[in-house]
Amino acid sequence: MPKLYSSRQIIKVLEQKGFIFISQKGSHIKYRKTGKPTLTTIIPDNRKEIPEGTFRSILRQSNLTQEDFKKKR
Repeated sequence: MPKLYSSRQIIKVLEQKGFIFISQKGSHIKYRKTGKPTLTTIIPDNRKEIPEGTFRSILRQSNLTQEDFKKKR
């Protein structure tokens, strides 16, 4: 079974990779990284474990790899 990350762990890595907080609506937080292309990622807030499918979606949105998260544990 793959390692499950919490919302806080994911946000910490995104911020280290240059993403900044944009807004929050309900329990979803929006982070953005400007550049070419501009990347926008939505993360569910206050979750102890993000499901694997949601984590893969965050990886696609942020243009990061799973290795980026393994290095930052």
